[in-house]
Amino acid sequence: MARSTGLAHIIRQDDGTSTGVWGLYTLKSAFQPIFAFHNGKLSVAAFEGLIRPFRDGEPQSPGTFFNTCPAVDRLHIEALTRTLHLLNAGACLPQEASIFVNFDPSVFTTREISDSALREMRLVLHEAGIDPRRVVCEVTEQRTASEEVLYQFVEALRGNGFRIAVDDYGADDSDINRIKELRPDIVKFDAQWITHLMDSGAGFALLKTMVSSFEEQGIRTVFEGIEESWQLDLAEQSGASMVQGYVLARPELAPTSFRVFSTPRPVNSVETGAGGMASEPVVQPPLRSGRPVKAFGRRASQ
Repeated sequence: MARSTGLAHIIRQDDGTSTGVWGLYTLKSAFQPIFAFHNGKLSVAAFEGLIRPFRDGEPQSPGTFFNTCPAVDRLHIEALTRTLHLLNAGACLPQEASIFVNFDPSVFTTREISDSALREMRLVLHEAGIDPRRVVCEVTEQRTASEEVLYQFVEALRGNGFRIAVDDYGADDSDINRIKELRPDIVKFDAQWITHLMDSGAGFALLKTMVSSFEEQGIRTVFEGIEESWQLDLAEQSGASMVQGYVLARPELAPTSFRVFSTPRPVNSVETGAGGMASEPVVQPPLRSGRPVKAFGRRASQ
């Protein structure tokens, strides 16, 4: 993987952001905030980079874009999307916030590929002015051709200052052995799985047990796909470290307005703004208020 793999497909914009070009598609970065619980308040702790493809000026789904790309190009597209997110993060995100970027383990089949990906990351971070310690490398739960190569790559990332997250935990290909081998700093729980467990008392008890187990190992947890206030309430009660979802903020194309959300605020005062924040208080009253435990499930919350 040459240095130009990602940068050769990048176009710098007048506003300081970057876009990518791949075939007929223009690629843009969107960022979604990840919020941390702290003393009854929510604060923006990190952002996840998400790719947003356009064709002839019209938005396309990421799935549509990736389905049109031959498998042989997937490695290069991975490099391009990470490059794009890191450059845009350096241009428009709060300097104290962490940045989550995805790695598909299925493309890391040899040590040479892994080493090249690491060199590319270091070069791009230097150009973007981002400290590696701000970057969280999300290893998705897809299978890989070589677990040994994946483990070596993760260790190399960690040795260069990056933090490691396992994404979509609880999805079909989830493997607790991968958690044990990778020893991640963060585990992100699959959105559909979380919703299913939250719909019953027994499921929620299991969720709390898993969160507690990870936290005891020094692994922080993120609940993805939180779309309603009752889910946010139960996420806090479960002991989860962080939450991500539409109830708090939708993804926003770079350049974002998320710099204004870099200071903590009470959970019930996350107000509307250009960044797509909730237009009504997301939790009433603030968390840890001593009120009775919330009932489980969507219908019980209405």
